[in-house]
Amino acid sequence: MAPPAWGSGYSCQSSNQSFRCLSRWWALVSSIGFAGFFVGLLIAQFLLNRRGPEFPVLSGLIAATIGLGIVALAPNIPVLATGVLVAASSAGLAWTPFNDAVHRKVGEVDRPTVLSRISTGTSLGIAAAGAVALAMVLIGFNWGVCWGMFAGASALALIGNWAALRQVEKGQQVGPAPSWRDFMRREAVPLFAVAFIFGITSAIYISFAADHFAQKGVPGMPKGAIPALVFIAYGVFGLAGLLTGRVRDLAGLIWLLRGLLAISAGSLVLAVWLAGSWSGLITSAGLQGINVMMTSAVLAFWSERLFPSLPSMSFAATVLFMAAGSVLGPGVAGVVSEGVGPEAMLYGAALIPAIAAVALRDRLVSERPVA
Repeated sequence: MAPPAWGSGYSCQSSNQSFRCLSRWWALVSSIGFAGFFVGLLIAQFLLNRRGPEFPVLSGLIAATIGLGIVALAPNIPVLATGVLVAASSAGLAWTPFNDAVHRKVGEVDRPTVLSRISTGTSLGIAAAGAVALAMVLIGFNWGVCWGMFAGASALALIGNWAALRQVEKGQQVGPAPSWRDFMRREAVPLFAVAFIFGITSAIYISFAADHFAQKGVPGMPKGAIPALVFIAYGVFGLAGLLTGRVRDLAGLIWLLRGLLAISAGSLVLAVWLAGSWSGLITSAGLQGINVMMTSAVLAFWSERLFPSLPSMSFAATVLFMAAGSVLGPGVAGVVSEGVGPEAMLYGAALIPAIAAVALRDRLVSERPVA
């Protein structure tokens, strides 16, 4: 069963225009999702300052459950977009307050490991979503049932987080309210730059690489199943994010950042160089999963160490730079792709993290708290 059409006078049933039609409505729905994420980030900080981390996290999980339920029952794309808006706000509501909760309950030595585990938990959900999508294509699952399953999983996560977070202090903000200007310091520039580049490249990969693999195909698989395979590899290899804190302790932050930027570049290059093969799909998607999960963990504990008195707000500022890159990257990449083709565009995107990896210097990267 296909996703719902617009309803009156618009559908994606024409086979010779399927990719173009699908891209049109999905681009709109994705933009709405980013809007929900931005709004969630801002609301989360407001709630955190007044109610502590439990309230925004649980509010986010409630939004996810309701939003996914709306998507599962959506009869048309306007209703689907509403569900995506509500569900996407959950990421903004729930993600950054976890930095505050960890700061309150976990000692400084253990925080990088705990934050790495929190960030990397997403990879299991991505792999599971990919597996369900693959089953939908190969076995013929109703797509609404699949999203209903995700809504049920979100409800279970709500119960688990309520049990885990009810012991966290609910203290309000003490002293003068912080300003976003507090983060405009020289020490924070590399953090925000890495977050911005990460947003650009990861969003370009999600927006274009899976479709590129699908158009090239892999032996023995229908093209409709290939994006699901990309996300399964992405999620499974992303479990490497659990090792982020340990790798940082062994290699140091600067070399970890250089390695992740190189991995990001390699993932984009392989999406072109080895497109059409199983080895290319698995290696490229796997490297991207490692990059996304480990970089997410780095941004979480790096921002917390630079601004230990504002662990959630500093991470929110970092994520805003990442989200800005996520909006800008695919938009520019789409224009470039139309002009020079997707292969040249993906090679060009790979240059961004490659140049950044070379440009990083020890004297620029600091984990010392900003005075």
